[in-house]
Amino acid sequence: MSTPSQGGGAMTSAEQSAPAHAEPSHAPTPEFNASHRHVADTAATTVLDCDNVSVYYGDFQAVRDVSMSIGHNEITALIGPSGCGKSTILRSLNRMNDLVAGARVDGAINYWGQNIYGDGVDPIEVRRRIGMVFQKPNPFPKSIYDNIAYGPRVTGMKVSSMDDLVEEALTRAALWDEVKDKLKQSAYGLSGGQQQRLCIARTIAVQPDVILMDEPCASLDPIATLRIEELMVELRDSYTIVIVTHNMQQAARVADRTAFFTAAVDEGTGDRTGLLVEFDTTDTIFQSPHDQRTEDYIAGRFG
Repeated sequence: MSTPSQGGGAMTSAEQSAPAHAEPSHAPTPEFNASHRHVADTAATTVLDCDNVSVYYGDFQAVRDVSMSIGHNEITALIGPSGCGKSTILRSLNRMNDLVAGARVDGAINYWGQNIYGDGVDPIEVRRRIGMVFQKPNPFPKSIYDNIAYGPRVTGMKVSSMDDLVEEALTRAALWDEVKDKLKQSAYGLSGGQQQRLCIARTIAVQPDVILMDEPCASLDPIATLRIEELMVELRDSYTIVIVTHNMQQAARVADRTAFFTAAVDEGTGDRTGLLVEFDTTDTIFQSPHDQRTEDYIAGRFG
């Protein structure tokens, strides 16, 4: 297997300890038209590239022929109505769909040029390099300290000081000052917003390159939501971020580029298959979209 030019080498099961994160150097038709695949002008280098990706659960096609490129140190938002495949695509970006019985991915998802679904690629290593933060905060039933230390320990990361790693991860997640005097207390004692930042810190602790976020603010109040949004913008300097959100204002506030998805409905079965309608800079998507369906969704005419 070829070695990616960035991101720390081939993702084989033999490699478990080397950090993968690299600091930065500072109208479509109803069927997706490949000519719009790289429509947005960006100076960012491609980190993740989806090439005609379709996702199936058994015989059901959940997403069809998605092609898009995720830029390094950018925030990319996936928006669209419920059931249009946003979370399905997000979970495909780090092989979380492997954990669903009957799931299958066709096409290729290349991480620094290497297909993460290729032969010999270790899905656990993929998930270390491409971390996930879920919709609801899910701290482990452990202390705040052990929540952060757990990932590095189980993956066999070689660290000179676990205390320093825990402090750095919590600092990056803007949580250190709030918890530094209660690291041995249960993570369940934190507020919802603090728990979500703890989950972000837990992801950061294993030194990923990409952070996926599946509606990370859905269960949070407006103040906690604002803090997570501010944190995403801060983290963009060090990580590539992909976020699924139903909050269009959130996408407009934080994302560099936005992908709009919708669903084709089978009249016979009622099954919904997700489609990528348009992918462009966030300003373009919200101010001058190329596709009428995008404009209708942004204007609130459906959803």
